[in-house]
Amino acid sequence: MTQSSTQRKRVVVTGLGAITPIGKTVDDYWQGLLSAKIGIGPITLFDPTDYACRIAGEVQDFDPHDYIDRKDAKRMARFAQFAVAASKQALTHAGLDINDLNAEQIGVMLGTGVGGLKVMEDQNEVLLKRGPSRVSPFTVPMMIANMAAGLVAIHTGAKGPNSSPVTACAAGSNAIGDAFRLIQQGYAQAMICGGAEAAITQLSVAGFASAKALSTRNDDPLRASRPFDAERDGFVMGEGSGVLILEELDTALSRGATIYAEMVGYGMTCDAYHMTSPVPGGEGAARAIQLALKDGNLQPQQVDYINAHGTSTAANDRTETAAMKAALGEDNARKAAISSTKGMTGHLLGGAGGIEGVAAVLAVANDRIPPTVNLDHPDPDCDLDYVPNQAREREVNVALSNSFGFGGHNVCLAFQKYS
Repeated sequence: MTQSSTQRKRVVVTGLGAITPIGKTVDDYWQGLLSAKIGIGPITLFDPTDYACRIAGEVQDFDPHDYIDRKDAKRMARFAQFAVAASKQALTHAGLDINDLNAEQIGVMLGTGVGGLKVMEDQNEVLLKRGPSRVSPFTVPMMIANMAAGLVAIHTGAKGPNSSPVTACAAGSNAIGDAFRLIQQGYAQAMICGGAEAAITQLSVAGFASAKALSTRNDDPLRASRPFDAERDGFVMGEGSGVLILEELDTALSRGATIYAEMVGYGMTCDAYHMTSPVPGGEGAARAIQLALKDGNLQPQQVDYINAHGTSTAANDRTETAAMKAALGEDNARKAAISSTKGMTGHLLGGAGGIEGVAAVLAVANDRIPPTVNLDHPDPDCDLDYVPNQAREREVNVALSNSFGFGGHNVCLAFQKYS
């Protein structure tokens, strides 16, 4: 397949993988979402005693050796281990075997926000205490953000297009959208795509806490992440990886693959406004949603479900509410079911778009909508249908997934039932 193809190819989702704070497989993650399971608790990855925020959504009891041999795992940062694990799950779920015949037509696109920050912290300590000669030779290849994409290719044999968007909290969604474009335009037959993050580290938590971005509800971690709730006091960090297998339709049909949804739209914009704050009124986010709808030849009234970015910060939640009203029209926005799953998983930063893309696809496949937990006192400025506290059965023909990142990055992905 080449760039010269004149007609955009149809792209479908044939496999999913997930390593999350509420489940380390897709089935466990999905059941966790539907049962309103909350994976947030005290930080155990370091001693948080002196920190203003001492809670996070950690992936508990993750054993990389279930997916990677011990020697290789030792030379991989935690975010890359998550990415390889979720990618191998997704390939198995898709029943997709990478071999000599198709390897060059299967690529990898995996986003992250900060990459191997823990490696940098640890090796900086070695440098200061023991000198430069004792710094690990694996410091740079373990630390750099593109290594999740590179290692997934190494561990799966995928030799096609390979890249790693680093667009803060929009990175996972940018990776899925960019992979979608590559298949549409004939550069690949299939892509392993999504996001991964393992940023629950001393420096990261301290930095976000200093910026007053994190919840300090340390004595009540299960109720700390409260998207769209008037009593929220900041977001809660999470970690993990979510991966989709996107495949060109004819290729998927030729091998008898199960199709969970069709990906039809990708919108990407920038606020060009502020390093960390969204533009008031959500103009940039609204344009991203509108572009995804236009790309998918969808009308605003067709949107059944939106997996919102919904970080549990006042700036995001109110801006996103305004953006959805502006993009869909207020009447259509009020008819859509909307939820933020970050109340359960925490905010995976660059990995968020991966696990939330998985959730949006499963909503389409199962006609079930995950809830927004801890939504007990709705913010008056967030007055849409945020599916509070309990999952809902509803026919979902079209689902959107929103992701927004520091720097003003805005992404919206559109999925619909395959027919």
